[in-house]
Amino acid sequence: MQDTAMSKWLSPLMAFCLSFLIIATLAPITGIQIDRQLDFWILWLVTMLILALPICYLEIALAKRSKTTALQALSQLTRDADASQKWRLVGWMGVAFIPFLAGAMLSNASSVLAVASLDISSSILVAVLAVLGLALSLLPRQILVIVTTLGVLASIIFANVMGTALPEWQVTPVEFSEWGSATVLALVASGLGMGLYWQSSLVKNSTQEQATKRALPIWLAQLVAVIAFAFFAIKAQVPAFTYTIATLAAAALILNMAREQLQQRQLNVAVQWLVLAVPLLLWIVPNISMIFNPLLMLWGLVICLIYAIFAGWIMKISHLRKSMNFSSEAFYNIWRIAVRVVLPLSIIVAIISVVGSLF
Repeated sequence: MQDTAMSKWLSPLMAFCLSFLIIATLAPITGIQIDRQLDFWILWLVTMLILALPICYLEIALAKRSKTTALQALSQLTRDADASQKWRLVGWMGVAFIPFLAGAMLSNASSVLAVASLDISSSILVAVLAVLGLALSLLPRQILVIVTTLGVLASIIFANVMGTALPEWQVTPVEFSEWGSATVLALVASGLGMGLYWQSSLVKNSTQEQATKRALPIWLAQLVAVIAFAFFAIKAQVPAFTYTIATLAAAALILNMAREQLQQRQLNVAVQWLVLAVPLLLWIVPNISMIFNPLLMLWGLVICLIYAIFAGWIMKISHLRKSMNFSSEAFYNIWRIAVRVVLPLSIIVAIISVVGSLF
């Protein structure tokens, strides 16, 4: 494990940067950056509270219970719950989703580089970025977090200094399809369901008394990323390049973490690289994003749904209560209702919304 004294701030920094960059990847699909609909942003903030916060606590609770990374944890957690081994598939779904998401991020970055008027094919740019991402994933995790953070901060600063022209806020009627988009941005764009945050500081998660001390800083960092994105748009060459550097480092970071999960399962090295490289390189195919973008959103939602059902209905109550270690039984009961009822129903509605928007 790469747990050091830096682990105290590593997870919140990751949460801010990854949320910001994944939001930037998924936002064009929802159209929110174009319309600037105030009602949608309020709905998004509500989903951050009632959906993202409970599942953020869920990740930390599972980490404290298992004391290992997400893919490895499911073996232990299913044994503890006397549950079917089929539940372990969600771990594999999560680790396979990571390179798929990294490919989407790099594909979006190649589109952003069009702002810089680079006369290079998008497919070639994606291929170059993918190879660089795989190579950089071999760097120490702390270095990748630092580069990602500097890139994100530079992008925000330069985007505003160089004249970010955003439309005025407008209030419009809330539509059913907006719930699906808000849920995707609250859960998938926050990196939830992949186990990245419990993996980033595993020792601290395993020893700290209350889950709140780990979950709340992560959630607040995600919330700050949402607010920062409300005032962000790339209209110049410099922020386009800094954004691409940040995205490249972030993609390398999550690939690094996915490879660690695969290593813990003692997979052959060649198989590890295939699992990472194939989903990443699929984004080279021209116009493949038209098919993959909806799949990306649905896949991420399904992962969160399975985790919510497993933790809320399959795991033993005593195990999670001990892992959460809330100061009040009332807080635990509220969280459990959110995970057992609110999360599954909300995600199912969001899946219906996303599927409906495709037809």
